[in-house]
Amino acid sequence: MRMLMTIVDESKKEEFEVFLNRSGVEGYTEISHAAGMGTSGPRQGSRAFPKTSAVVFTMLSEDALEKLLKKVDEFCASCGEELRLISWPVEVLR
Repeated sequence: MRMLMTIVDESKKEEFEVFLNRSGVEGYTEISHAAGMGTSGPRQGSRAFPKTSAVVFTMLSEDALEKLLKKVDEFCASCGEELRLISWPVEVLR
């Protein structure tokens, strides 16, 4: 199994959730209004830096992850979003 962490602009979060559902992802966990600093600049949810991100976690098989990654480019092209995706192996204990 793989854990996929996706960082998406908060304003594109709902579109991304629809994309996940249409791509066959059965479940995910989301952290909304994430603040930080990255290549897109500061995201603090403040007046000076009003944007925030959402962090979305899901667990997928290797095959499901590969299929999803092939569809990600289409999603990015359709909504103009540049996603940050990170994956690592996980062991489900229970």
